Amino acid sequence: MHKKSNLPAKVCVVCQRPFTWRKKWQQCWDEVKYCSERCRRSRQHVDSSRKKVG
Repeated sequence: MHKKSNLPAKVCVVCQRPFTWRKKWQQCWDEVKYCSERCRRSRQHVDSSRKKVG
């Protein structure tokens, strides 16, 4: 039986939600920052709002 409980996980830099490893990320897991395409597209909005505050 295959158990997925031991997969590596990260926290999305945009939505701050945890996400787990996917097979399509096996070659680039170290570079993955976003949990979804939606978060990747909205990264500019988050980055610009953080710059205004700081």
